[in-house]
Amino acid sequence: MNRQFNRNKPKYQKYDVKPFIPGIVVHVYNNDTFTAIRKFKKKVQEEGILQSVRKKQEYVKPSEKRRKAKAASKARVLKKSNS
Repeated sequence: MNRQFNRNKPKYQKYDVKPFIPGIVVHVYNNDTFTAIRKFKKKVQEEGILQSVRKKQEYVKPSEKRRKAKAASKARVLKKSNS
C-alpha cells in the first residue's frame, strides 16, 4: 500500500470551474421574437432587476429614505380614506 499523493495540489482547480450565474432565459420558438420579448420583459419585471438598478444609480441618505417612506405612507392613507 505504497501510494503517492500530491499534497500540494488542491482538490479542485480554483480558476477552471466557472460558477453558475443564474439569469433570465427565454426560448424563441418558430422565430416568434415578439412573444419572446414580452416574456423577457415580464420576467425582468417579476425579478425586479430594473428597480434594483434604479436604486443603485445614486446614493440616497437614510433620512431621505425615511422621509420618502413617510410621504408614501401618508399618500396611501389619503388614497384609502378617499376611496
